[in-house]
Amino acid sequence: MTNHYPRGSQQFNLLVDMLVKTALTEDVGTGDLTASLIPNTHTNATIISREQAVICGVDWVNACFKQIDECVEINWQVSEGDVVSPNQVLCEIHGNARSLLTAERCALNFLQTLSAVATHTQQYVKLVEGTKAKIHDTRKTLPGLRLAQKYAVTIGGGFNQRLALYEGILIKENHIAAAGSIAAALQQALALDTSASIQIEVENLSELNEALAAGATSVLLDDFSLEDMRTAVKTNNGKALLEGSGSVDLSTVRQIAETGVDRISVGALTKNIQAIDLSMRIK
Repeated sequence: MTNHYPRGSQQFNLLVDMLVKTALTEDVGTGDLTASLIPNTHTNATIISREQAVICGVDWVNACFKQIDECVEINWQVSEGDVVSPNQVLCEIHGNARSLLTAERCALNFLQTLSAVATHTQQYVKLVEGTKAKIHDTRKTLPGLRLAQKYAVTIGGGFNQRLALYEGILIKENHIAAAGSIAAALQQALALDTSASIQIEVENLSELNEALAAGATSVLLDDFSLEDMRTAVKTNNGKALLEGSGSVDLSTVRQIAETGVDRISVGALTKNIQAIDLSMRIK
């Protein structure tokens, strides 16, 4: 699966506007009391990176300022997806001083968070270069920001898993326990006669053999050792798509990729993120 809401599409623009409206309502409410203390004059500002990062969230920044004040002008010196250096100017902003200060925090929150996801994703993607493995995200996202974070993953060079529960079937250990067996769970999934993807999670080589015998076409190898993962790839012999998952971090992802799995899912891309250090400065 790829990006669900391509940048520039009507769905993408509606998503940006919706998230920004929610954020501004949460932050500004009935008005910015502090901004009312400063002169109501025109001023200039810049947003500056404090560390190397993959920039993501330009559209959210634009929307934050425009929803506060349509007259604000933003001149970007970098593009979405660019890698920037510490102390690099990202954009220049011109407009009413009160408007700039009111929109500042929401704009930076989006830019820092989405750039963090894109940056972290790119680190994983670079580590698996030269292997067949593709880096995928998961549903372990910040509440309310799933689509935005999954978009940021694609900017970092990663791929999107299913968007939500309604989009694909992932049969996990509790589903198998409730259904009675791996075969029974797969049979019930196939009986739905849906176009949705069907993936089943296995925890050992024995369960992998059960899943393949039952006709699985996509299997998630949960917390397999590297040795068992290599054995799984040989056993599978191209019959099903194999995905490595669990205990994946920057120190292990290359070794996992070299086992020959088709893709690697990383919850940390959207869950364990540290905001990129950015700042806005009034000139």
